[in-house]
Amino acid sequence: MHADTHTHTFIHTQNSYSDFGTASGTVLGQHELKQHKPWFDEECLGVLDQRKQGKMQWVQDPSHSNVDNLNNVRREASRHIRNNKKSYLKAKFEEHETNSKIKILGTCIGASVT
Repeated sequence: MHADTHTHTFIHTQNSYSDFGTASGTVLGQHELKQHKPWFDEECLGVLDQRKQGKMQWVQDPSHSNVDNLNNVRREASRHIRNNKKSYLKAKFEEHETNSKIKILGTCIGASVT
């Protein structure tokens, strides 16, 4: 009897947190992209939503298949976000490298003219 009460309280608490999070997200604009993470795009939000759905499925029914599904979704979400960040940083590095070469070339040309 005590375990049933505890489980019911846990699920009720989880639902309350979920409802609060949904309401606050709607009011506060939860899904706005953060300025300090320009590599975090709409696709990243999508995989995070999938991860959240997988977790909610597992919490409601902690079966072996839901555990496997959750682990797969987590792995894919991490991989997607990591690859997005890696591509963004690579492009920034190449941009910086190109700008540095232009500055050095401009300095050398300017020095030879004088």
